[in-house]
Amino acid sequence: MPAGRYVEAVTGATFTLAPGESLALVGESGCGKSVLASALLGLLPGNAETAGSARLADGLDLLAADERTLARTVRGRRVGLVPQSPAAHLTPVRTVRAQLEETVRELAGPGYAGHAKEAPAAGTGPAAGGRGPSSGASDRPARRGRRHRLAALRAAARAAAGRAAFPASHLDRHPHELSGGLAQRAATALALVGDAPLLLADEPTTGLDRDLVERTVDELRAHTRADGRALLMITHALAAAERIADTVAVMYAGRIVEIAPAGEFFGRPGPRHPYARGLLDALPERAFTPVPGAPPELGALPPGCAFAARCAVADPLCRTRRPVLTEGVACHHA
Repeated sequence: MPAGRYVEAVTGATFTLAPGESLALVGESGCGKSVLASALLGLLPGNAETAGSARLADGLDLLAADERTLARTVRGRRVGLVPQSPAAHLTPVRTVRAQLEETVRELAGPGYAGHAKEAPAAGTGPAAGGRGPSSGASDRPARRGRRHRLAALRAAARAAAGRAAFPASHLDRHPHELSGGLAQRAATALALVGDAPLLLADEPTTGLDRDLVERTVDELRAHTRADGRALLMITHALAAAERIADTVAVMYAGRIVEIAPAGEFFGRPGPRHPYARGLLDALPERAFTPVPGAPPELGALPPGCAFAARCAVADPLCRTRRPVLTEGVACHHA
């Protein structure tokens, strides 16, 4: 930050994810959810600093890994990303098929590498001129091998599209020719190519209508359960979180203030933190009452509870002493 200022965008975020489990990280825009996802993938700006650890099941610490390790063995292979605003992340001048095939080549093993490029035809080039055998017979096995690998590549790309329910009839379209829902499915297909055991879905329902939100969430949940993946879904859409999550973590001003099983959070006994209760009460199907006020600036957090200025039950203790996350909630009155 200017003038040497430091901003704690995310602090003390602690949770675990098991294979086949979905965790929804919810909160208002700007609370640090996407910063957390970027930290896990090593995509923070160069002036950002990280501390602590984020370990995969095989023991790799994502926060300590260097860029070479992240690029070659993590992104797409161990951790797949379904990005926010997928249309902006798809290459605009290439078809969905071309992008899927490229991703398969990079992630699905060396057997696909380079086989989409055709070698020069037999009998051409400087060595051709009538001396020696001019027949292409010796090249036929190699050509058959290239054709076989090309067919396998295209089949793998179609299979990836099918897993994300992306229609084969749209594979030769460019991103600008896709609806929001289809762009989301294309991004999901790309994230699934590497069979990563962990999926990060950053606001995957942004800009989608209700039907597409439900369909997208159901598809992500199916990929998690059927294939034993862990899913970290970052969202401010509580309806989507309720539909997909096993566990809900609520983030406010860069800190997790409550973490609870989804059934208890959305049902009974319900949230324990006043902010989490306020998020649910703001839903149209509930009280439809917004949380008063606005979140504090991350660079100017108060000494006590960051939610105290908006909280109806705040007292002097809340304003002077920051609550720690204890038994799933960070609140002096929980």
